[in-house]
Amino acid sequence: MSLPPRFNFAQHLFDLNRDRAQRTAYIDDRGSLAYGALEDRARRLASALTHDGVHREERVLLLMHDSSDWPVAFLGCLYAGVVPVAVNTLLTADDYAYMLDHSRAQAAIVSGALLAVLQDAMGRTPHEVRTLLVSQPTGPLPEGAQDFEAVLAQATPLAAPVNTAADDPGFWLYSSGSTGKPKGTVHTHANLWWTAELYGKPVLGLTENDVCFSAAKMYFAYGLGNALTFPLSVGATVVLMAERPTPDATFRRWTQHRPTVFFGAPTGFAGMLASPALPAREAVALRMCSSAGEALPGEIAQRFKAHFGCEIIDGIGSTEMLHIFISNRPGDVRYGTTGKPVEGYEVELRGEDGRPVPDGEVGDLYIRGPSAALMYWANREKSRETFQGGWTKSGDKYTRDTDGYYTYAGRSDDMLKVSGIYVSPFEVEATLMQHPAVLESAVIGVQDGEGLTKTKAYVVLKQGQQAAAQALQAFVKERLAAYKYPRFIEFIEELPKTATGKIQRFRLREKEARA
Repeated sequence: MSLPPRFNFAQHLFDLNRDRAQRTAYIDDRGSLAYGALEDRARRLASALTHDGVHREERVLLLMHDSSDWPVAFLGCLYAGVVPVAVNTLLTADDYAYMLDHSRAQAAIVSGALLAVLQDAMGRTPHEVRTLLVSQPTGPLPEGAQDFEAVLAQATPLAAPVNTAADDPGFWLYSSGSTGKPKGTVHTHANLWWTAELYGKPVLGLTENDVCFSAAKMYFAYGLGNALTFPLSVGATVVLMAERPTPDATFRRWTQHRPTVFFGAPTGFAGMLASPALPAREAVALRMCSSAGEALPGEIAQRFKAHFGCEIIDGIGSTEMLHIFISNRPGDVRYGTTGKPVEGYEVELRGEDGRPVPDGEVGDLYIRGPSAALMYWANREKSRETFQGGWTKSGDKYTRDTDGYYTYAGRSDDMLKVSGIYVSPFEVEATLMQHPAVLESAVIGVQDGEGLTKTKAYVVLKQGQQAAAQALQAFVKERLAAYKYPRFIEFIEELPKTATGKIQRFRLREKEARA
């Protein structure tokens, strides 16, 4: 299995679906988009970006809610040989200002509902964005901005794709780090192809008859595969929604559009099972579900299957590897485990000495496979730490049993994964300490009644000061992306520390385990 040296992933998808021009590729909140129209619109965008002077390998920030404009933007950039930088829609203006400056994006494509926060971000950095396109504007456009739809209508489709190489930088995704600063993870055109060939087709078994629906948004590595790479590689149909994937919003799509494959995360599955509006098995058309982002508790998977008769295929992937590299498989699901390595990937568990650990012992997870990122942009230290020769250090700890199934054992550092998104405890702690009543704090992950990870903050107040837990939570929400706030707060007299003053978070975790 190999690719030619010259390869453009957008052109690859267009070629695959040339005979499906009238078949529906996407269904979003506004309507549907056929495969032929998807190619036409993407090539028009490629032409418009080229005409505006966005050069090959320059970056284009994509700050967009999920709609059919998202894949048009992403594939149009790839076709033009420019590099889309897909970013989380839940971040703050400071986050976007950093990303604009760090990526040196020459253009930005933004959903109208997110235009205000992007304008705020653009005002916080000296870096200038030359081209600003607004998808589905909600009001008058600011000076210099262009309506995405109008630009496409006026452009002539680019006749041929830029002659990119398989290993050329194709796109970026931002991955959070232990310092809280996001890392620009650089992926190639080929990496998208590899994930479809190694996971989307053989493990998920997707065909053109499937209707796919992903709760994970397309700016996530997980969602990008679920809602673009995999379904478009087989000619399937994709359901997109711009709103948050609440149980009610998800159920409406399940019953209206009847997806056959649903991609979610454990927090979402738990919330749906707890909802009084949970639809009957007969009301949906699900044949299989996928879960990633955090370890799936076996109890949730079993309850889901009992209700819907549908397996949840749990797996682990990462931004650095682009998609899932260890997974359960249809008909071979061992609840409580992450499954076995996906064919085409090698996995090792290593001890602190760097040597493989025996079965049953906890080790650091390393992966070797063809979809690994090239590097973290402008971050040599972290790149060398993570991408070690052919191996990628995941930062996760795992055990393997004698049958070859892998079970999650936690993060190698103090990073937390909440609802499938990494949260830096240091960032939350630093924000809490900005409150005038807080002396210091420590944030750890705790499990709720469903076995899912939530953030908990231990807070020491200044002498003579008072503060309510709800007030501190609101304080954090105002300063960080909303999902980062601590779900639980406990006030204590002092934090456990080493002789040199370092906070011993493991003692707080031990305290929780005893509770």
